[in-house]
Parts: sequence; structure tokens; C-alpha cells
Amino acid sequence: MKLSTKGRYGLKAMFDLALNYGEGPIALNNIADRQNISVHYLEQLIATLRKAGLVKSVRGAQGGYMLADRPENITVGDVLRTLEGPIAPAECVIEEEDNECSKASYCVTRTIWEKIRDSVDNVINSITLQDMVDDYTRLHNSDSFMYYI
Repeated sequence: MKLSTKGRYGLKAMFDLALNYGEGPIALNNIADRQNISVHYLEQLIATLRKAGLVKSVRGAQGGYMLADRPENITVGDVLRTLEGPIAPAECVIEEEDNECSKASYCVTRTIWEKIRDSVDNVINSITLQDMVDDYTRLHNSDSFMYYI
């Protein structure tokens, strides 16, 4: 299972908004520059995130985008599912769809796919944008020394 640029870049953009949370609307150009994402592609991603209610827009000269909720209330799973759709290693274990396989009751691999799906869900649902901001702050404000061998 591999995430597309939609999920990866969208999460970077949401992280950027979380990092600047409380500072008012952020222009897409600024996010695009900081995160090295094309403005045109970012516009598409933000439109999807806005429709899902994860970001809100402010019009005008001082306009831009901001998180629709506090960073601690938005999970990585919220962002990835909005941009990527259901996260599952195989189609037979996508929960939202009614694609019951005729072999599901005795398929050994389906059990594996379900365990992988559930493990991924547990991870992405447990990490918030605030957790990402906290990790970033810890990594960039560390007083520890790096030793190279």
C-alpha cells in the first residue's frame, strides 16, 4: 500500500496550517513555497479538504486558508481518507463498500488484510496535527548534540 501525492502533499499542507494555527488565514503561495508543492496542485487538494470541512477559506487581500478546527481535533486519518479515500491494503477489506467476496468466510489472506487495515487505521487515527506540530517543535528545538561516526 502506497499513498499518492494527494495524501502526502495534502498532509504536508495541513501540517503547515497547523504549524501556523492561530495566526489567521495563510495564503496558498506561502504554503506552496514552504512545502515545495505546486500552487495549482495545492489548490486542488485544498478544495477537497475544504469540501470535507477540514479547512475554511477567507476571501480578500488578507485572505487565505486556515484549519476548520483545532489541530488536536484533526487526525492524520481524517486528512488521508479525505484525499485518498478508504485506506486498505486490498479491495475486499474496504469497510465502506459492499464488496463481499464469495470466499470471505474461509479466505486466509482476507484476515491478514483486515489486520493490516486495522493496524494502519489505529496509527493514523491516533496521530493528530497537533502531534505533528509537537514532533516538529521537538526535532527543531532540540538541545541534544548529534554524533556522527
